[in-house]
Amino acid sequence: MNKKLFFVIPIIIGIIIVSLSGFAPSKYDESFENESFIFDAFGNEGEQFVTYDNDTRRTWTSFKVELKPGFEEVYDKIGVVKEPQNTVVIYPIFTASAYTSSGFYDYYTDTCDESCLTSTIESSFLSQASGNGFQILTLLGYDTITDIDVNNNPEILKKYDKVILLHNEYVTQNEFDAITSHPKVIYLYPNALYGKIVYNESEKTITLVRGHGFPEKHIANGFDWEFDNTSMEYNQDCNGWEFYEIGNGVMLNCYPDIEMMKNAELLLWVKEL
Repeated sequence: MNKKLFFVIPIIIGIIIVSLSGFAPSKYDESFENESFIFDAFGNEGEQFVTYDNDTRRTWTSFKVELKPGFEEVYDKIGVVKEPQNTVVIYPIFTASAYTSSGFYDYYTDTCDESCLTSTIESSFLSQASGNGFQILTLLGYDTITDIDVNNNPEILKKYDKVILLHNEYVTQNEFDAITSHPKVIYLYPNALYGKIVYNESEKTITLVRGHGFPEKHIANGFDWEFDNTSMEYNQDCNGWEFYEIGNGVMLNCYPDIEMMKNAELLLWVKEL
């Protein structure tokens, strides 16, 4: 920042399974007691900001989202299991990797040299990588693929009538072209398509090549994208949220990782757009 599963590549299946295996119930010894939430969330207290609870800021390093008993009728209405549609969600595995320790943000904060602009592929459900949103949409029955799937096979998006983009902040040129040429994309998180990276499949790494003030400070969006809406990512309360049209779809004007935990209307909009 300036701050169901469908994986076609076997190695990505392994990455996601390894990541999910860390979500053992015993690991999550605290839960969010928030009556306004339509999903349950469990996590360990730490540095990662997730939500407000009783007007007290709570922070969590890792978290798991689950369906909440008593909300079955809501899920039937906002989910796509009983009313299937040809829609796919792109999991931002490149962005999750950029936010890891000794990753891009250590370079941005001058705690590491340019070596930190190469990060190893890692999947973790951080809020910076729309971790809540991805888990919620998966629970609601949406098909998912990853950045890597799109980079390696850009034609894959043509199989779907609608594409839901999350906080896919860091993408390759292949992925950027595939997404921006698709006729119906929901840009659910601001700051998507911001930094241009290259993906090294053999090394399982990503490297920033342009954007976010690199290689020159004046370079913001690595693709010089006319629809960049990064300024809206700091609206995390999502008060007055709305979708607005751009050339190949719609954008949301706030960062909805917490709002999606409690706002059935927003999720219904995503389903019906």
